[in-house]
Amino acid sequence: MATGTRATALTVSVALCTRNGAAYVADQVRSILAQDPPPFELVVGDDASGDDTLAIVEQLVAGSGVRLTVLRNDPPLGVVGNFAAAIAVCTGDLVALSDQDDVWAPGKLAAMRARFAADPDLLLAHSDARLVDGAGSPLGLDLLTALEATPGERAGLEHGDAFGVLLRRNLVTGATVVFRRTLAEKAAPFPADWVHDEWLAVLAAALGTLRLDPARLIDYRQHGANEIGARKPTLADRMRKLREPRDERAVRLIGRSQALVDRLTSVGASAERIEAARGKLAHETTRSRLPRVRIARVPGVLRGALSGRYSRYSRGPIDILRDLAQPAGERP
Repeated sequence: MATGTRATALTVSVALCTRNGAAYVADQVRSILAQDPPPFELVVGDDASGDDTLAIVEQLVAGSGVRLTVLRNDPPLGVVGNFAAAIAVCTGDLVALSDQDDVWAPGKLAAMRARFAADPDLLLAHSDARLVDGAGSPLGLDLLTALEATPGERAGLEHGDAFGVLLRRNLVTGATVVFRRTLAEKAAPFPADWVHDEWLAVLAAALGTLRLDPARLIDYRQHGANEIGARKPTLADRMRKLREPRDERAVRLIGRSQALVDRLTSVGASAERIEAARGKLAHETTRSRLPRVRIARVPGVLRGALSGRYSRYSRGPIDILRDLAQPAGERP
């Protein structure tokens, strides 16, 4: 059987989450319906919209041949809860995540289907994106550049060596993601302190293969009211992070790392992956115990740097500087 035929045979559900998205949702739905072949199913999770969002979606999908399911969440579930509920209803072989305000390139789903058809171990694929403004005009920047992805990080994501990259930080944006529905069974429920896309990504990389398609397969709209957006950090952004108290973040990173260890253990991940996750947990625990007085942190940070922990489990020099410079917060 030809690859194209196998790719077409994979059914795709789109999980589209909305909240007061009437200004942009029509462009996105049209781009979804224009895929060749289109998805067979569109699941819309709506977080108590007070505008015409759902009416616009229903009108556009009517007569298209795409099955429409609408979840009306009142009270709203929030971004992660909304996506979790929508994903749980999807029935396709593959699930594509969609924001309400983007626009997909015409060949997005075809390119993603082909990747999954060619690689049975592939659990999640994502792509780069073109950043555009509210009017859809290019901002002259792609998503991974805005996230400051290094050449090494890009290579790891492209060539299936993504787990080490994602232990350090997330570079997978949900609006670009397609994953096998079987992954959702291991990902649910999404733990506290993890966003749905980064949790799906790190589990996919731990349990199978995750790959980046370097093509810009969506226009990722930045209009100032995004729930989660992307832009290249400024010097002011960097300085503000160095002034943020460190204790709350440290507790959150430990919680995230513990949740990963627990889930990988419960779903039967390889000993190598579990051990790497435990190394991340030990690193974040050690960081949290650094002295409150900045100068007294130097020996501990130096030991971590020399051992390679900061490059293996954090962003290297960026987190070394953060651990040396951030003030301690108020402890309970």
